Amino acid sequence: MTRFETIMAVLNLVAIVGIPILAVVIGQYLQNRAEKRKDKMQIFRTLMTSRIYGWTVDSVHALNLIDVVFVKDTAVRGAWKNLLDAYSSSEESELMKQKRQNLNYKLLEEMAKNLGYKDRITWETIQNPYVPKGMIDQWEAQARSQQAYNDLLHSMTSIMPKKESKEVTK
Repeated sequence: MTRFETIMAVLNLVAIVGIPILAVVIGQYLQNRAEKRKDKMQIFRTLMTSRIYGWTVDSVHALNLIDVVFVKDTAVRGAWKNLLDAYSSSEESELMKQKRQNLNYKLLEEMAKNLGYKDRITWETIQNPYVPKGMIDQWEAQARSQQAYNDLLHSMTSIMPKKESKEVTK
């Protein structure tokens, strides 16, 4: 066997063994990358949807996953930390409510950038969700109904005779 044939045999052996292994490694990398993007997109979708409702169970779950799913993105995690700090504050003024809302929008903006939507999902898009008037009317009717129920319960407790407490002595 000549030197050239030996080199060709070795190259063929490397190709036969190495290419399938390389294909598996590359395929696994691409699959992991796609799964991470899917997780990021799920969190982003959940938070974009819930921005009109306020807190939902799904939005709280999504927020709690940010540090894990966006572990390598310091801009997203920084925006999340700022929002978390604002929510940890006991201040409940209108100014604080507006600050929290803006920080929530900033978090969504950073997520959009991370997902490659930098110029397509903008601040204006994020802060202008679609909410049909009928839905707003329904929310307001539910709030009025709840308030009426609370008022009724409060008035009933004020007219009910109070039970005397008996002290138990041993």
